[in-house]
Amino acid sequence: MALVTTTEMFKKAYEGGYAIGAFNVNNMEIVQGITEAAHELNSPIILQASAGARKYANSVYLVKLVEAAIELYPELPIALHLDHGADFQTCKDCVDSGFTSVMIDASSKPFEENIEITKKVVDYAHAHGVVVEAELGTLAGIEDDVKVEEGASSYTNPEDVQEFVNSTGVDSLAIAIGTSHGAYKFKPGTDPKLRFDILEEVEKRLPGFPIVLHGSSSVPQEYVKIINSNGGALKDAIGVPEDQLRKAASMAVCKINIDSDLRLGMTAGIRQTMAEQPDLFDPRGYLKVGRQNVKDIVAHKIKDVLGSDNKA
Repeated sequence: MALVTTTEMFKKAYEGGYAIGAFNVNNMEIVQGITEAAHELNSPIILQASAGARKYANSVYLVKLVEAAIELYPELPIALHLDHGADFQTCKDCVDSGFTSVMIDASSKPFEENIEITKKVVDYAHAHGVVVEAELGTLAGIEDDVKVEEGASSYTNPEDVQEFVNSTGVDSLAIAIGTSHGAYKFKPGTDPKLRFDILEEVEKRLPGFPIVLHGSSSVPQEYVKIINSNGGALKDAIGVPEDQLRKAASMAVCKINIDSDLRLGMTAGIRQTMAEQPDLFDPRGYLKVGRQNVKDIVAHKIKDVLGSDNKA
């Protein structure tokens, strides 16, 4: 099977009351960990590359790594997605280089300008058989090139969604209901709650339309503890409760983005291995532990949060 778009994935997910995991990739070990878990659980997946990943690894390497996964697991539906494309040219470059899905993020622009930019990307992408995700509302937090102060974030206004989708022809829509980028999503002592009232209203206005949640890592505390006990300093790293993500996946949310959890698992494996084996200097020794953590995290998300196991 070649790379696929998310169209059929999302249709099945919406009808089946589950979500597809969109996992950010930066290197070979992360790609391996994600795809091994998806293969063993027979789950469709989205592998996504941010601007930071493309700068770090180069798009050519990332595309070839994903192509290797497809060769290993030809039965597995895999989409390659651009995460947070900043402008038309970035999206065009990814369409031209083999991505099957792109996100144009003009959410920080005025509403009409967001529509204009998004429609330009949609017109080009659709002409090349590629699907497009856009965003309404702005998430707080820091992750790669996405940096939004908490005071500058804003919830999605449900009254805007129909006009936006109809005017742009976009294929899926990321909305802001309380998630945020990075590992520091909520303040200690608070009771993290997503705005399901907004999601319900969006679902009413866009029946059958696939919704996306960004910034949905749960920041597993076991990995935070390992990192901190081996020289790290992740104070007050708190993520989105998984029961709320499960609820979102049972509604209109068809794609849930997960990045920080993979970073935490990889870093925990490396730090712990290097602390326990100070004479180790072979990268394969500690990277394989990090890779296993990534695989374990993805398997848990697929089975216990997304519900996408045995859906390929």
